[in-house]
Amino acid sequence: MADAEPMLVPSPGGEKRACPALEDEVAHSTKRPRPEGEETEPLEEEDGEGAGLGSGEAFAEMMKHGLTELDVGILKFVSEHKGFSGILKERYSDFVVHEVNKEGKTVQLDDLSVPEEAEQPGSEVFTEEQKHQLEQLQLFKKKEGNVSIEMADDTKEKRTLVHKAVKTLYPGLETKTEEQEGKKFIVAYHAAGQKALILTRPMASPRKHSWPKSRGAFCHFVLYKENKDTMEAINVLSKFLRMRPNVFSYMGTKDKRAITVQEIAVLKVTAERLSHLNKCLNNFKLGNFCYKKHPLKLGELRGNHFTVVIRNITGTDDQVQQAMTSLRETGFINYYGMQRFGTTAVPTHQVGKAILQDNWNEVIDLILKPRPGAEKGYLVKCREEWAQSQDPEAALKKLPVKRCVEGQLLRGLSMYGKKNIITAFAMIPRNNRLMYIHSYQSFMWNTMVSRRIEAFGLKAVEGDLVLRGGTAFVLSAAEAETHSIQDVVMPLPGFDVIYPTHHVGKGYREKLSTDNLDIDNMRHRVRDYSLAGAYRRILIKPSDVSWSVINYDDPRISLVHTDVEKLEDQPPPVFNKEGKYRALRMEFSLPPSTYATMAIREVLKMDTSIKNQTQLNTIWLN
Repeated sequence: MADAEPMLVPSPGGEKRACPALEDEVAHSTKRPRPEGEETEPLEEEDGEGAGLGSGEAFAEMMKHGLTELDVGILKFVSEHKGFSGILKERYSDFVVHEVNKEGKTVQLDDLSVPEEAEQPGSEVFTEEQKHQLEQLQLFKKKEGNVSIEMADDTKEKRTLVHKAVKTLYPGLETKTEEQEGKKFIVAYHAAGQKALILTRPMASPRKHSWPKSRGAFCHFVLYKENKDTMEAINVLSKFLRMRPNVFSYMGTKDKRAITVQEIAVLKVTAERLSHLNKCLNNFKLGNFCYKKHPLKLGELRGNHFTVVIRNITGTDDQVQQAMTSLRETGFINYYGMQRFGTTAVPTHQVGKAILQDNWNEVIDLILKPRPGAEKGYLVKCREEWAQSQDPEAALKKLPVKRCVEGQLLRGLSMYGKKNIITAFAMIPRNNRLMYIHSYQSFMWNTMVSRRIEAFGLKAVEGDLVLRGGTAFVLSAAEAETHSIQDVVMPLPGFDVIYPTHHVGKGYREKLSTDNLDIDNMRHRVRDYSLAGAYRRILIKPSDVSWSVINYDDPRISLVHTDVEKLEDQPPPVFNKEGKYRALRMEFSLPPSTYATMAIREVLKMDTSIKNQTQLNTIWLN
């Protein structure tokens, strides 16, 4: 995924928080796309592998045992300039992603207004004082915890109108009818309150308000978010609107540690109702509303446009010029980035290899065994208990949070027993299970592409593969003369691909054989784990490349003018040309399924792993 970049050491200060009582739920599984199509989310072992370790020091300790690029086959560069160092994602605002939609337009948040056709009746039933009270309640600022609206002219129709108006105009609020001293009142209360959790029914499908036939069933809007991944954002929105997350659709998932702007569609929710969320959600902004007859689909996007700030660079202006010119004119090797392989001492591709080998005891051991590096205390105790007793129920009791991968696996083992590991393993959400084997494919691809670049450089040669209408063909010597490295693809291993016929292509067989896998039999007895394979271009050349070197004095200031700041007429950041710090600000666009960190790696010629970046951050902070 071009936009799912690794989270680096947390920066001190400056991070906003979301509304209270809106903690994210477990992300619902979605259908798996092909490995070389739109990427699935990176595997996140929630409250597990390094999540929320509590301090930069603890995170840095864990990262001492993390992966480097060499561990996952990322070895080569294509440019000849001298590299230099810099700090990536020192602040989340140093990484800004704008989606490029299927029409090729960069998605931007530049309009918060509600379309006229979306205006809903109902606000006229409230007095100005009641409107103020309801707004305060929605924002968690009304201490009483509810608003009572007296029904002077009491009829069922009038009560229905008030109930509907509250829920439509003030998302997050629920209502009930009460009788007090012989008078009827509509009582509004917050759906996220403790008492409300008892009173409200489970989240249901969209409410069946009247929906004009002339209006498209889907409200499309632009979602601006800070320091939240896409599924986390969808879960917050669905919770506030009291709907299931599956009524939302999108074209691609976006990174957490970043500012991202993307298009979202939701079924039968009005723009006005969505716009009310802007009053009470931090780290989010919704706008550019319109109605359409269709949802969005994964993979429909044309790509992503990145604005990236690399702070504390050591390169001279000439080095920067050479590096960025090479990126624009030659491009970078299309490696799978570090986030594809996890962040701890147990890489996800090792688990994937064990799955493909049908070695289920090894799968369990890799996920549950004690591992070096700092982790949350309860995870350490859980792993120690498993190592000592091999008792899933005893180990599970050590976990206060059961939603992590370890918890899901232990729950499966306690339900089905250690003789039914495949069934127990299936307790982990499908997307996460498949990410393990995709990680192994990615490791193989990275390794073989490094060999291909080492052997033949940046030219097409006899035996290489190219795509024609989606089908792979082997180049003859004559055909190789008429093709460039930009045309060449390499396969991810599987039963439905062919391999290059030169010696590097033949290396797939021996590499898989070393891992006790048969290249001629990539089907698994569990259908989900059968690998069809896919093709991926070796080299990617970004478009819309631009850059500048910035001097500044205050390391806490943002160096990017965001969409929200522009909407609020805030001035762009002002830089001191004599400032003591230097940063490289670069912009570029990439197609889907490419990693921006690999483009940045080519510029810096530096290891982009969290392990290396953590060390740089620690040195700089000290």
